[in-house]
Formats: sequence, structure tokens, C-alpha cells
Amino acid sequence: MPDSIRPSAPAAAAAPAAAAVPVLAVGSVAFDSIATPRGRAERVLGGAATYFSLAARLFAPVRIVAVVGEDFLPQHAALLASRGICLRGLERRPGKCFFWAGEYDANPNLRRTLATELNVFADFQPQVPEEYRSSEILFLGNIAPKLQTAVCRALPHARLVGGDTMNYWIQSQPEAVREFLSHLDLLIINDSEAVELSGEWNLAAAARRIRALGPQRIIIKRGEHGASLYGPEGCCSVPGYPLEDVWDPTGAGDSFAGGAIGYLASRPPGDAQDLRRALVYGSVLGSFACERFGVERLLELTREEVDARYAEFLELSRIPAAG
Repeated sequence: MPDSIRPSAPAAAAAPAAAAVPVLAVGSVAFDSIATPRGRAERVLGGAATYFSLAARLFAPVRIVAVVGEDFLPQHAALLASRGICLRGLERRPGKCFFWAGEYDANPNLRRTLATELNVFADFQPQVPEEYRSSEILFLGNIAPKLQTAVCRALPHARLVGGDTMNYWIQSQPEAVREFLSHLDLLIINDSEAVELSGEWNLAAAARRIRALGPQRIIIKRGEHGASLYGPEGCCSVPGYPLEDVWDPTGAGDSFAGGAIGYLASRPPGDAQDLRRALVYGSVLGSFACERFGVERLLELTREEVDARYAEFLELSRIPAAG
């Protein structure tokens, strides 16, 4: 197991809230090689479903549907299981896991992809175990939109369906993306994807157009500039956390989604204010993910640390009334 995914000591799984319902996450489990001004990390555990699950497990039980290869060893599975993540939906196939290599500039928004090897992920067809089909909360990571739609149809009774997409699918399979969006309650994407999807440079206008395609609500992430929630209740925005030392921004967006969806899974449905709180918790988890290489920081993170940073976010946004 790579050193950068080995915790210094065994960590107990977080205890989700008593009211929390399981979250089903569908996406990639992968290995990444990452270079940033802080150093290098070779073949560390990554993938959208991995980041999402390690963030969401701080709030609710998590189930994964993904595919891995022969290089995903028993100790990798034990690492995730020790954090309370159910792996019965993890398909194992001959070959290697999805692999990505990238390099970041001093400006973490500037990234160069050095290698992308789909490997077993190239033929991924999500198979949802029967015991997972009662999941009330579903999140669909960045996979082909036709596959995302198929999973939505396999869980017709989920009370909250969230998901994301990316520029590649928006450009190459626009009709399939539109079909997928029609099944969503909450879309979580970044600002460039929102512009691409809507044709609008103004993000409020972009959100209005995207919501007309199906999702009741949309969260638009803006990196270090924060994130905004648009829905029937109006708009809510949070700032970016003033993180001075960014080790590795890989997976920050997936960690954001895990924090937001995980929090919602820990709460009874119906409170519109919980959506605003979820926006903050998403921002909190995204900021923590950047503090170490790969998923290292998420592996050791505690709910107490998360709640303390949540309080910091609230203080960042507090403006005294005018005198």
C-alpha cells in the first residue's frame, strides 16, 4: 500500500447520526499519481467514489458501486471498510484500476493531465446489488450519462438523487446528459461546466436554464471563490475557505459533494435550511481534501474537526448590521 494512503494509526469509523440513512455512491475507484509544488505522490488511492465516500461517511453510512482491478489489494479494501464504507457493490475484474496522472502549477487551478488509463473502468456497467436498491439517497459520480440514467431507473424510489457531469460528456453526448438531468433532484457542477451546459456566462442565468432541464436545485462550485446554491428558495452563497497551503486539489469537488450529500442524508427531509447547511459542509470537506495528497487528510478527519471548520465558515460569512 502506498505510504500516502496509510494512516499513522488505525482510525475508527465515524459514528453517523442516528437518523442518517445510507448513501449509495456510484463512480470510480482509482489510483492517481500527482505532482504539485508541495511534492509528488505516486499511485495513491483516488477516484470520485473514493473521495465522495470518505467525505460522506462522516455523516451517514455509505455504499459504493464501482469496479476495480487486480491492483486494488485487500489492504485497500480494508482501509475503506475501516471507515464504515460498505464495499459489497465493488466489482472486481481482471486488469488494472482506472489510473490518472497529473501535475499542478503554483496556481492550483492550472492542471496538466499526464496520463489517463481507463483499464477496467472502460467497460464499467454499474451493477446495483439488490440490498442497495432500497437506498434513499443516491449520488452519481462522473461516469457516462447513459450509465447514470440506468442507475437512476434501478432506484426509482430514492428520495434524493444527486449527481454531476463534466465538459467531455456535455460536449460529446448532450442528449444523454439532458436525459440524465431529468432524473436529478440536485446537480453539483463547477462554473465552467455550468456555462458549457447552459450557454450562459452569468451563473444565475445558467442555474435557471439548467433547473429547467430537471434538477430542482443546483450547486455551482467556484473553487477558492466559494460555491452557490440555486433553487426554489432562491440563492445562497458561501465563500471559499482561506486555505494558505494547498497540497493537492485533486478530489476537492468530489469531497464537496460527499460533504453536502452526506449531511443531507443525516437529516430528516423537508427542512429547506438543511440545503444551505449542506452547502457549507460541502465547502468544509472540499477544503480539507486539499490539505494532503490524495485521500490522506480525509482518512484521518474527524467529525469534530469538520464541525469546528463549519463554525469558521459561519464566522467568515457573518456581517454585523449597519450602525
